[in-house]
Amino acid sequence: MQLKEIDVDFSSDKVEKKLKSLEGGCFEEINLFRHLSKAIDELKINPVAGVKMQHRLWPKQCRSLDLDNLYKYDLPNGWRLIYTIKNQGVRLLAVIIEWLSHKAYEKRFKYLVRDLPRYTYGPVSNLLYCT
Repeated sequence: MQLKEIDVDFSSDKVEKKLKSLEGGCFEEINLFRHLSKAIDELKINPVAGVKMQHRLWPKQCRSLDLDNLYKYDLPNGWRLIYTIKNQGVRLLAVIIEWLSHKAYEKRFKYLVRDLPRYTYGPVSNLLYCT
């Protein structure tokens, strides 16, 4: 059995330029660049290193791209790398779509952020109960 060649690419030139611009940024951007570079290196070895996302959870932006699959790769500090895998005959291509902060990821994928239960004292004997 012959192994397929694995490559990593970007969904657009804009995404690639955005990644390169992080390299010369502030400390947080340089740190993010390092984490993204490590993730890209890992995807070159194992393109299914991320978590495959269910189609019903895909945002409109990703559904309009005519994708067969969508993966998320968890980065440090709550960042998420969103990518897809394309089978191109003798090679696999991991295509990086975007990376998002945890808050932007929750908003884009419409995860509900539920309020934590409020604890109050009850009217009888000052017992703690959840409302």
